Amino acid sequence: MAVQIDENWKSLLKAEFEQPYFQAIISFIKKEMAAGKTIYPPGPLIFNAFNTTPPESLKVVVLGQDPYIKSGEAMGLSFSVPQGTKVPPSLKNIYKELETDLGCPPPNHGDLTKWAKQGVFLLNASLTVEHGKSNSHSKSGWHTFTDAVIRKISEEKESLVFMLWGNFAKRKAELIDPFKHLILEAAHPSPLAGGAYFGSKHFSKANEYLATQGKETIDWCLRN
Repeated sequence: MAVQIDENWKSLLKAEFEQPYFQAIISFIKKEMAAGKTIYPPGPLIFNAFNTTPPESLKVVVLGQDPYIKSGEAMGLSFSVPQGTKVPPSLKNIYKELETDLGCPPPNHGDLTKWAKQGVFLLNASLTVEHGKSNSHSKSGWHTFTDAVIRKISEEKESLVFMLWGNFAKRKAELIDPFKHLILEAAHPSPLAGGAYFGSKHFSKANEYLATQGKETIDWCLRN
């Protein structure tokens, strides 16, 4: 399995790709597939977040836990599903918050590629998962890799917005320099959080911060 990733990311993360743990991740996925297990997302989309949002365009980081576990849903962007796929419950709540915060009407799809192309890095802590089994690849080494990614962009970049939703994501704050970046924390948008996510206003806060840093703001509204 060749790593298909943007050249600038490849350069920035060169040291990680050369580490034994990363080679172990690749071997693990190959073995899982050889054993007949279905892995999401498809190979070409594993690094979709990196390929859609190159490091030079980074403005916002939205951290998810792992890919969706049903057929046709995972597309390598956290919280996002392809056009024509039913919008997942957490994303529906994100859309509700977006409407309250910025007046964006909820779209009839869950494809967040428009955000990614504007510099919103939709990163999952695990980049792969086995069909039907949440967190099944959480101990494969992906967390070591994505922790290194977060730490690296915190060090190398200036004035990014990190949106950390839920306790899992909040624990990643220790990887981020709070003096260089804006860290926004909230409950997870999952319905299981009982609506605690609502009212966080992270989208407007992100744009206000980007504007103060002289950066172009994000058009968060998605069209049908």
